[in-house]
Amino acid sequence: MPKLLVSRALPDSVMDALRDHFDVTCRDTTQPMDLPECRAALADYDVILPTLGDAFGDDAFTGTIRAKGLANFGVGYNHIDVEAARKAGLVVTNTPGAVTDATADIALTLILMTARRAGEGERMVRAGNWQGWHPTQMLGMHISGKTLGVIGMGRIGQAIARRCHHGFGMDVVFHNRSVKSVPGARQLASVVEVCQTADIVVTAVPASPETFHIIDAAALSAMQPQAILVNIARGDVVDEAAMIAALQNGGIAGAGLDVYEQEPHVPAALMALENVVLLPHLGTAALEVREDMGRMAMDNAVAIAEGRDPPNPV
Repeated sequence: MPKLLVSRALPDSVMDALRDHFDVTCRDTTQPMDLPECRAALADYDVILPTLGDAFGDDAFTGTIRAKGLANFGVGYNHIDVEAARKAGLVVTNTPGAVTDATADIALTLILMTARRAGEGERMVRAGNWQGWHPTQMLGMHISGKTLGVIGMGRIGQAIARRCHHGFGMDVVFHNRSVKSVPGARQLASVVEVCQTADIVVTAVPASPETFHIIDAAALSAMQPQAILVNIARGDVVDEAAMIAALQNGGIAGAGLDVYEQEPHVPAALMALENVVLLPHLGTAALEVREDMGRMAMDNAVAIAEGRDPPNPV
């Protein structure tokens, strides 16, 4: 059987299914692979199933290469230098589709938690500081009928837009690098124009050199002071330092974050702010979703091992 390395343990049902097709080795850690591990894996295994943060940059592909491909677990693959992998003769795949609804749901979770100050309220109750209801206690933003701005109108962006437009009667504007026709949404020419228009700005772009700090100081300064920013994409699509400054000086009202620029490091300045909701990268953290992702990654891995075109090349 072909040899497969699984970077970090997947749900049991997926691991069992993988063993039907491969001689499986699974690393006994929850931490990402470092560069020496990546180089060794490329030399020793037929297929590798990487996960977020594994160090498959261009310098990973400089030694002996046995592997035929990388069947990435996840839709995002900014931890893999795809061009370097291709030059080394490897196929790279990902798991689109399976992550769409779960990630959109986390966006809605963060929108609601941030707008209605839910994290702040729970901290108050847990600390024993709640002294009872009164008419002006913790007034937040009512999101129904507000304007949503989506940066990146791919599968996930469209799923967020549908939820907000049909579920909350929100107007939707968006910026996308290509022209798109999206029911119930209006495309604007720039990120800044979206930020000027929207009450809630959500990032839903892949991480790439083109999207690095797509939400920068200029975009943040264009946002309205009552507006909130939600990031469920990758941490480095937002200039974290500029965002912290905007939160501290009242440039924006709040932020809901599932990802961070130097993940898993979360700046102390962010943790000190009450107007920020901080989640530990929960975007696809539902068992059935992770099982679907695992099966999709397995289908890609099997195709790579058998020399067939995989279902989801990148």
